Amino acid sequence: MQTEEHDSAVKAGLLKSCGACCRVLVGVTGSVAALKLPVLVSQLLQLSGVDVRVVTTEHAKHFYNPAEVPVKIYDDKDEWELWTQRSDPVLHIELRRWADLLVIAPLDANTLGKIANGICDNLLTCVVRAWDTSRPLLFCPAMNTAMWQHPITAQQVSRLTEFGYVEIPCIAKKLVCGDEGKGAMAEVSTIVSVVKQYLPIPDETSQKT
Repeated sequence: MQTEEHDSAVKAGLLKSCGACCRVLVGVTGSVAALKLPVLVSQLLQLSGVDVRVVTTEHAKHFYNPAEVPVKIYDDKDEWELWTQRSDPVLHIELRRWADLLVIAPLDANTLGKIANGICDNLLTCVVRAWDTSRPLLFCPAMNTAMWQHPITAQQVSRLTEFGYVEIPCIAKKLVCGDEGKGAMAEVSTIVSVVKQYLPIPDETSQKT
């Protein structure tokens, strides 16, 4: 019974969009920068006509309090519990259909490598693999400076841009680990500003009553 109620809640969460004209899906991965998720979501919700959902990896959960995130958060458990028979929806496909824009903030080194190589072993990477490339996909790298400077990082970032994805570059600062240098996620204000640039512009005629 609880499983049925959970599945219904997941389906309802996708269908209900509060009359929003722009649907933003936020992906969050296992970088310490994930602690900024509540602030990022709150600022995105301040944009006119924007609805937000979150897809989290399991490791990302270590860094934020879900009670501080005022929107529905989907995880791997939702993906598997939602589908029980052939007629059931597949969550990563439903999310892909729902969203007008996907922003992955932060994108850690591990998930960067997965996406660059087409690996899709969790809900978020499955959404990315199924993503409609005519819609914007923005990514915000975040990792330790030593990891950022590894030669393979530049290759993988370049691969994502070749796919048509848009990089919101990381910045240099003192990291939580104590190191100083490039690798920190872009500021939330920067991310929100770039998201605004890529949001679909609503048809003014459809807004008239």
